[in-house]
This record gives sequence, structure tokens and C-alpha cells, in this order.
Amino acid sequence: MRLHLSSKWLVGIAIAVFVAVLSGYFFVGRGTTGLGGSMQLPAVVDYNFHIRPVLSDKCFACHGPDKNAREADLRLDTEEGAYKALVETAGMHAIVPGHPDRSEAYRRITSSDESVKMPPVSSNLALTDYEVRLIERWIKQGAEYKPHWAFVPPEKTGIPEVDDAGWTTNEIDHFVLARMEMMGLQPNPEADKSHLLRRVYLDLSGLPPTEEQLQRFLADDSPGAYEKVVDELLASQAYGERMAMHWLDVARYADSYGYQDDDIRTQWPWRDWVIHAFNENMPYDRFVTWQLAGDMLPDATKEQILASAFSRNHKITVEQGIIEEEYRVIYALDKTNTFSKGILGITMECAQCHDHKYDPFTQKNYFQLYAFFNNSREKGLEGLVNSGPSKTPRLTITQADVDSMLQFINKAGDTSAVSVSVMGERDEVRPTFVLDRGVYDAPTERVYPGTPESILAFDSTRYAPNRLGLAAWAFSKENPLTARVFVNQLWAMVFGRGLVGTVADFGNQGELPSHPELLDWLAADFRDSGWDVKRLIRQLVLSATYRQSSRVTKKHLAEDPENVYLSRAKRIRLPAEFIRDLALASSGLLNREIGGPSIKPYQPDGIWEVTSSGRGTLANYVQDHGTDLYRRGMYVFIKLTVPPPNMLIFDASNRDMCEVTRQRTNTPLQALVMLNDPVILEASRVLAGQLLQTAPDAAARDLIMHAFRRILSRDAGEKELTLLESYYADELQRYRESPADAAAFVDVGEAPHKKTGNVARQAALMAVIHGLYNLEETITRT
Repeated sequence: MRLHLSSKWLVGIAIAVFVAVLSGYFFVGRGTTGLGGSMQLPAVVDYNFHIRPVLSDKCFACHGPDKNAREADLRLDTEEGAYKALVETAGMHAIVPGHPDRSEAYRRITSSDESVKMPPVSSNLALTDYEVRLIERWIKQGAEYKPHWAFVPPEKTGIPEVDDAGWTTNEIDHFVLARMEMMGLQPNPEADKSHLLRRVYLDLSGLPPTEEQLQRFLADDSPGAYEKVVDELLASQAYGERMAMHWLDVARYADSYGYQDDDIRTQWPWRDWVIHAFNENMPYDRFVTWQLAGDMLPDATKEQILASAFSRNHKITVEQGIIEEEYRVIYALDKTNTFSKGILGITMECAQCHDHKYDPFTQKNYFQLYAFFNNSREKGLEGLVNSGPSKTPRLTITQADVDSMLQFINKAGDTSAVSVSVMGERDEVRPTFVLDRGVYDAPTERVYPGTPESILAFDSTRYAPNRLGLAAWAFSKENPLTARVFVNQLWAMVFGRGLVGTVADFGNQGELPSHPELLDWLAADFRDSGWDVKRLIRQLVLSATYRQSSRVTKKHLAEDPENVYLSRAKRIRLPAEFIRDLALASSGLLNREIGGPSIKPYQPDGIWEVTSSGRGTLANYVQDHGTDLYRRGMYVFIKLTVPPPNMLIFDASNRDMCEVTRQRTNTPLQALVMLNDPVILEASRVLAGQLLQTAPDAAARDLIMHAFRRILSRDAGEKELTLLESYYADELQRYRESPADAAAFVDVGEAPHKKTGNVARQAALMAVIHGLYNLEETITRT
């Protein structure tokens, strides 16, 4: 791929972008959340919020749930274990409520004798003085144990009273402002209309507003102008695509099977269904139930069976010579881990080989949960005769199905049938055993479908011992996790950080919720609303909390660098797919077709061939052409062995396992991608051509202003315009003196060229637009 650095000015932009973003990264990396960070001991020490995190980090590895790793037969994760007489120290107890001086655990953590000190010196763990004093006060106050906060069903508390009630717009703001006032913080002013409009468009559709939409909103001074925009976005088809983006990560959706001898798969009709389900505002309980067990519903329809493809999106081997049972077990393990992480927000996979070291889940618990997925008709390997784009059990979708019951599926004009891997249950129950060290051929004790008692025991009198019963269990009012976990996922998607920072881990090693009462209120409200997803999203984006400016002050950086207390809006780097979408949409190139098979856009030559031995159509990368080149990023073909490189550089999920939130990194490669990606260059060329064709006699300033609005969704300031005009003038002179360079620069991409009559002028304007696409602000939701 050629390096398109048209001038030193562009190199300067790239460096500035990188330095600015990197600086932001370092700011984010400093400091703590502030939870328990004060050296002042709390008046009342709470086990969940003060003591459990310390014990989990420093003690549970040897004195926690894992019986195989437990030392001295001592458990500190339970009241019974901590209070009972010690085996190795006669007459002593690890913890004696009210008496630190008689508590052997306290004596050991304060001892200077290395032979008895805990944690042992060899562990390289040590309690801080603050943590020691915290434990001392907790013991003095009675050493009360409590169930883990996440394993207690959420309930609505009263709405907090606040000093500045006039700032609030809904219940969310009362909880947020109450915490801000407690921390001595004040909310930022509301973002200006341009920034707010761009923010909500990107968050609810993944696309920027058009110039016309921006002007209409700026001109609308009615009190309900913003609310009207929100409702329009929730009703748009792009909303379903944006929401589906998150769920595709959870469901590890991809277009190939994923092992080395990779082959194509056709799960995309399930992706079409996910978009459709979000656009139809399918209640979350039904949405998940169909995906877990749509095939088991009474008189299941093809749509319900199609939904169950969720559980078949895992990697599948197509290589001959493997042990079939080994891979059949691997597939069932993957389903178990996806359910526990994506729906329950727990690290259940840690208990596959042994009891969980930090959470109250035994290996038996793990395989009881695994038993729900162990009765599938899925095979570990299918013979070559039956190999193809779907695996048994499979659902065949005909054109007649699409014309009648499955109209949301976009077969892109192909009238042939398409098959999807779905779930199907065996008639005879397959026995499930605890596998020694998690190994497929080492069965031990037989177990039956069940769930961890610490979360919610599985009542076989209420629920069937199958996937349908598991779904009912997950959405029972007594289940403490399901509502909390999804609310937190959506909060993280909208606000850039979950109320529980560890979105995938609500266990002992996860972060404590920054606003526990708010999380519980939202979870209970979501559940009681009938699991209404659009209603929840609407609550989030209509809040005054969401509408704040993202301006960062010295006080913010000093007291709340990670914005845990939400006294400002968070600046969020756009997901990889949205960076592509923004360039295509702002340039007018975007093909807004919904759904259908995945597409293969521009990609550097040779990547598939050098790094993978894919078979059939996946042996070599064959790029698509025409309007397919300009489809949204969520439709880009994902080959699991070689995911799209430009998207990976911007932290897209590689989709080989369930992922509920993406990391955000900042690397020099990201700046190089923005400078050289053919999509960015082509969008720059096309937008320049459009502007010049529409207004051939317009002044450079007017053309630049239009480009600025389309890309950044705001008017440029005077200093910005002056700088951009100066750069345009320099580039225009350079390209006039070197017409061959101008012709080479605009010769990018397959989109038809607009006749502008002046190649040097188009190249100069293209250079300016290319610079705008490379601004840090462009690829950041502010």
C-alpha cells in the first residue's frame, strides 16, 4: 500500500493526533477510581465494599473457595470458615468478632515475624497500613459478613434528594448528582448543540448527522428539540445496526469457522435477525430466550430457530483427523462460557479445571451449567460430504421463507437457499460428568443441569432441566445478575465506562459499582418495564448526565481523572467500524443497505495467503466491487484466522470468543492507518469532487466550511479556517506546479470520479479533507 503523505503539514497532523491521543491515554491511566481511595477510614466498614476486595486480592488464593489450593483448612471467604476454630492453632480462631487482639488472622497480618506473617513474604503480596487498619475496625465493629453485592437481587431504593434539583431531568441524574455533591464536584454545563447532536447520532446510530440534520437542529429552539431527535434515532433502521454491533461481539459472530484449515460459514441471516430484533424493540428476555432455546419453544417457528444460531457462532474445526469428542466438548464449553460471561457477567470459565479461586463457584457448579448445553445434536466433526457453510443441526432458509415469515433477511437478490447452524436437542439425554482438570476424556462424578447456589439455586420444580429452563431461570425476578449485567453493558456503551468498570466480571475480582444504588434502580426498573431496551436507552441519553460537556478541568483531572463520578461527558474514541462508517457517510459514499452477506472491502495484498491456509473461497482474498465496497463496517467479512487488519489496529473484536466490552489503545499504527487507508483517501477524494461539482465557483473557505461540517458536525472557528485555508493555498500551488502528483493523488478508489475541471484544485481540497479525517476530534465522540 502506498504511503500518501502529501506534505509535511499532514505529517504534523499525524504526529499531533498521536501525541494528543497518547496524552489523553496517560491522563486516563493515572489515579484511582476514588472508591475507598481516601486515607480516612469509613465510619462504618462494609464487608462488600471495603473488606471483600482486600481479602480477594490478598487472601482468597490460599484461603478462598478453591478447596484444592486452600491452606491450613482455613476459609476467609465465608463467615463459617473465618469464625471456626483453627485446625493448626489450637484454641484460636481466625476472626473473633469484636476482638482484633484475639483474632489470629489479624495477629498474623500485623506480625513482623516472617515465619508467621500473612500473606507470606514468598507470595509477594502485602497489606497496606490502610488495609490493616480497615480490617481492624471491621473486626471491632463485629466482622459482619454479607452476601456478595452482585448476588443479591436488585431492588429500587428511594430517589436521592439533591441540592440542585433544577439540573436533573430524570431519576438517573438524582443518583449521579447526589454522588457528585458528596464528592465535592459539580456537573459540567450542557454540551453545545452541535457536539450534543453528533454525540447522540454516533451513540444511537453509529453515523454522524448530515449537514442538513445539523442545521435543522441548530435552528430548532423548541424545548423538545433534542428529545425529538432521540425519538427519530430510536425509530431509525440504523439504531438496530448500532445495537447489533455490541451484540455481535457478545455472540462472537464471524464469517468463518476459525481453525487453521479455515472455511466459510453463513451465519449472516442470524445477524439480520439481531438487527431486526433491536429495531422491533424485542424485549430483552424474549431476545435472549430465543437465542438460548428458540428451537425448544412449543411449535417453534423458523425465526425462533434462527435466533438459536447465537449458540453456534463459536469456532468449529473442519480439519480431518481430530478427535470428534474432544471438539464436541470444546463447543459445549464455549457455549457455557459465552452464557456466563455475556448474560451473567461472571468468570465461570475459571472453574472448568478446578474450583474458582475467588468466587463461590465449584467445578461441579461449572459442569452443572455445562450440562444445559451438553445435549445438543451438534457434532465435533462432520465428514467432508456434509461439510459446508453450515453444520448440523442446521436451518435452511428458502426464498419463500424470506418472502413470507422472514422478510427481514436480505438475501441480496440471491434466490437460492441459505443454511445456518442452529441449536437442536437430542431425544435421549447425554450424561454429563465433571471432567477432571477439564479434560474431555477424564469423566468423574455425574452431574445434572443446575446453577450456582451462590447466585440462585436452580429450582427443578419451576424450571425444566434444559436450555429453555435455563433461560427462564436467567430472567426470574430472583436472579440478581441478568438485569444488572445488561444495564451495565449499555451504560458502558453510552457513557464509555460501566457503573461496574469490569463489565465482564461482577465477581469478587471485579470492580465495585461506582453508583450501586443507581445500578440497582436501573436494573429493577428495566426488569419491571418488561425488559424494554429502547426505553432504557432513551432514559440514558435524555439524562442531564449524558448531555454534559466533555470539557476537562484541572479539578476533574486531580479528583476524578477517569470520570467515575460523571461530572462531565467522557471523550470516547470511536469503534473501528464507526471510523469507517463516518468516512463513508460524510463523503456520501455510504451504501445504507441493511443486512445481507458480508462484504470484502479493500485490504492489503497477500494477508490471507501468507498467514492462513484457508480452504475453498477463503484460500485467497477476492475483493468485492461496486456499491458493496461502501457498506457499513459491521458487514465487513471476518475471517477468524485473519480478521480485518485495519479494524484490529483500532481494537475491533477478533470475534474468537465472547467479548462484552472492547479495550481502547493508542498506537502509532492507528495514525498510519488513518493516513493510508484507501477508504479514508477515497472518501477525501469523493467529498472534494462533490463539493467542487456542486459549487465550482465557490471560494476555498466556503468549500472547507462545508467539508468541516460534514466531517465534524460543527462550524469551524476562525483560527481553524485560517489555518486550513493557508494549507489549501500551499497544496494548490504545489499541485499546480506538479500536475502529475495531483493526478496520482486523486487516483484512489473505485468510486466514479466527479468531473471538476481542475485536478490541482481537487487534489488540494482532497488534501485538506484528508487532514480533517485525521484529526483526533474526528474519530472521537466528545
